[in-house]
Amino acid sequence: MANLLSKYHAPDENYCTQKITPENADWSYVGFEAYELTEGQTLSMPASDNEFCLVLVAGRATITTDSCSFEDIGDRMDPFERKKPYSVYVTKGEGFTVKATTALELAVCQAPGKGTYPTRLIGPDQVGSENRGFGNNKRYVQNILPDTAEADSLLVVEVFTDEGCTSSYPSHKHDTDNEPHETYLEETYYHRLNPSQGFCLQRVYTDDRSLDETVAAYNKDVVKAPKGYHPMATMAGYDSYYLNVMAGPTRKWLFTWEEDHNWVNSDVYKNKHGE
Repeated sequence: MANLLSKYHAPDENYCTQKITPENADWSYVGFEAYELTEGQTLSMPASDNEFCLVLVAGRATITTDSCSFEDIGDRMDPFERKKPYSVYVTKGEGFTVKATTALELAVCQAPGKGTYPTRLIGPDQVGSENRGFGNNKRYVQNILPDTAEADSLLVVEVFTDEGCTSSYPSHKHDTDNEPHETYLEETYYHRLNPSQGFCLQRVYTDDRSLDETVAAYNKDVVKAPKGYHPMATMAGYDSYYLNVMAGPTRKWLFTWEEDHNWVNSDVYKNKHGE
């Protein structure tokens, strides 16, 4: 069985609850870490060859880098408020310190950087949003770092999916470097469930089924999608939030639908649900 599921654990001595690296994921680009700090606690990271996107999933913080300071940012105490998040893009070669000004749930997204773009605040007014899908395939998307925004490698997005609906569906993949049809992008899913005791199901599989795994992701678990299709389904009674991080050799989101299920994008499915 592939090691696709990283289970949540209580904060360690460094406040870390999740740590996905290229080494432990057996891939090359995406790093993802989650932290839980209480008011007044501080997290510091040194400069590296990576760029970072620091997403305030819940809570407020002051974030200071080698070139900038962003005082007491954040506007939601729970992601299920569905407010747009505050985030900070940190360029390659800059360290940073995060001081929690309330209880804080912080996502640290990272991938190889080039130093092309300066460190900056990504406020709610810079986060695009859209509704996608029809019927039981509806979801609401908040684009923190889409491929139209300035970054060297990272793509970062939030997705909300209501109970009983699917997401990242119809099944699609981005595991082949084949522009203009598809780009190679590794991906992590940081899952949150409301109420918190819930779970969702996520399948990761390839056309030849050499990889074909389905996992139950509980609150604050991470699912890794190294290749293949990766749809997610919610359970009755539980709404889903997940934070996606993607990166690869080319910073474009180009993907291929699985042919068998692509009809769910069509007017046939839309009309079936009176939309």
